[in-house]
Amino acid sequence: MRCWHLRNEIWQLPPAGGIMGILNVTPDSFSDGGQHATTDNALRHAAHMLAEGAHIIDVGGESTRPGATPVPVSEEIRRVLPVIEALRARYPGARISIDTRHAEVAAAALQAGADIVNDIGGLAEHSMRELCAAHPCGIILMHMQGTPATMQQAPQYNDVVAEVRDFFAQRVKLAEQAGIDRRRICLDPGIGFGKTTEHNLALIAHLAELRTNDLPLMMALSRKRFISSILGDRAPAKTDPLPTVALSLLAAERGADLHRVHDIEPLHRALTLRHALNH
Repeated sequence: MRCWHLRNEIWQLPPAGGIMGILNVTPDSFSDGGQHATTDNALRHAAHMLAEGAHIIDVGGESTRPGATPVPVSEEIRRVLPVIEALRARYPGARISIDTRHAEVAAAALQAGADIVNDIGGLAEHSMRELCAAHPCGIILMHMQGTPATMQQAPQYNDVVAEVRDFFAQRVKLAEQAGIDRRRICLDPGIGFGKTTEHNLALIAHLAELRTNDLPLMMALSRKRFISSILGDRAPAKTDPLPTVALSLLAAERGADLHRVHDIEPLHRALTLRHALNH
């Protein structure tokens, strides 16, 4: 059972695998933009995800879909803060993550009650490393080539698996130099963030090779565009959860500890069945 420190205590992922529920409070996210933009709608959706088996609620206020333009930090804070405050008040035992690449947003979210910083920037910014060193929060460190605005403009690697693995080793070392206990870090290879379909498939197939310092691995496969590029219109990624469930199970077989998804119940049931079969 994988674990890392969270708020000065050991936090253990469920034996079957952890599930992070996506709560976008944005008007323009690629899959569910605008659906949960009000605090009331966001709370209702969070309640639904928790009831279906989510272990973490990941709140995001900036779309990072391919080609997205940056959101002002003040606007991002305006979107996420009321939701995090309301979630913490209503669900004091829930685990809350802030999905942001900006230290100012992360700082406001931690102050409001968030437990985890989900940084698509991979702790590249000194200010983010400094913040995470000063708070006993969980950290999700993601790989991305380029920025959301540019990342899908012909991404190239000599060996995507080796390069992502080396990136993880370098960034974990950088985090430790900043005073961050590496046991608080979870690694995300960044499926769809500066990768072609072939790159994504290689990372899933060789996920076990990405394990770094025995840290937890998160896979965020939910509704990604490369799924539709493989399956075509037979199973639109935005409306059919089954392709996400299938790929997530394959990732679990290769060592994924945590899964970031939109549709909680089908994956929760599938992971439960997998665990029963394997144990």
